[in-house]
Amino acid sequence: MKARRIVETVIGQLSERFNIQKVRARDLWHLSHRLIRKILSHNLCFVLNKKLGNPPLQFDLLISS
Repeated sequence: MKARRIVETVIGQLSERFNIQKVRARDLWHLSHRLIRKILSHNLCFVLNKKLGNPPLQFDLLISS
């Protein structure tokens, strides 16, 4: 149950904050790189929160702190 909650939170963040559902690209190369950049930025926010001592999935704290 705990793992499912984390997975659903991450999918929700990718959908809402990073607009992963609306990735428009001309070809497969552009599509894959746009998706990779969005996932990479999500992981970067996660790591920054861990370094700052914040809860890992609370990305709003990065802006306010």
